[in-house]
Amino acid sequence: MVAISSLPNLGPAMETACARAGIHSAEELRTLGADAAYARLLKAGTAPHFIGYYVLVMALQGRPWNDCKGAEKAALRKRFDAIKAEAATVTPPGIEAELDRIGVGDPARRR
Repeated sequence: MVAISSLPNLGPAMETACARAGIHSAEELRTLGADAAYARLLKAGTAPHFIGYYVLVMALQGRPWNDCKGAEKAALRKRFDAIKAEAATVTPPGIEAELDRIGVGDPARRR
């Protein structure tokens, strides 16, 4: 098992975030790919940040983080925005029950 922090551009903070998302090795990260991995990071509570996303993309390509420029960066921005928008529509598991428990959930579920 190869550590995530062994990939270029990625350090202990990314390794910790990946672990929270259930990604524990560089191999798992490569298998998922940047988009699916970043979506999992968002679902696990990582705050969306475009630089974090494109650094991940560059790392999986073995490129320096600051190698991303021009049209390529613009295309990555569109992908990032789509991933972020999709993640925003996902309700975290168990939140409905917690909202119901404190009395602010959907009244239709309390009937």
